[in-house]
Amino acid sequence: MPRPTKGPRLGGGPAHERLILAGLATALFEHGRITTTEAKARRLRPVAERLITKAKKGDLHNRRQVLTIVRDKSVVHSLFEEIGPRYANRPGGYTRITKIGNRKGDNAPMAVIELVEALTVAQNAVGEAEAATKRSVKEQETAKAEATEVVETEEAPAEAEKKDIDKA
Repeated sequence: MPRPTKGPRLGGGPAHERLILAGLATALFEHGRITTTEAKARRLRPVAERLITKAKKGDLHNRRQVLTIVRDKSVVHSLFEEIGPRYANRPGGYTRITKIGNRKGDNAPMAVIELVEALTVAQNAVGEAEAATKRSVKEQETAKAEATEVVETEEAPAEAEKKDIDKA
């Protein structure tokens, strides 16, 4: 008797399920987010989490284990060089599943599974640049306000002198 699997078999045997999950994991790591059915997303989540954990370790043995599942070497390279180090300080929970409603053709419940984004170096640089821009805009506004106050205070004594001259 075949050993039962945990969860749905995704419409085929065990080998077909492994192929589907390998393809979904490859697409997830390549694109960062994919749209699929809820059942496939729920089956993919633990597989993707294990692969990212292996990528965090980063040694040759784990790389070879990941290569048995994800066959694309460029995706494995990006997994070990970019995605793994991004989650170095995160103890788990690298993916997020968001339900998006039903598919139009067969009314299948759909979901988006995506990598939880940690701030990368580029995103930090963009955030710092935006903060610096906001600070410079505020500084310019305060400088304009101070200049306006100086101009108003200079005009006030001149007007007072004119009034004194008119009275005399």
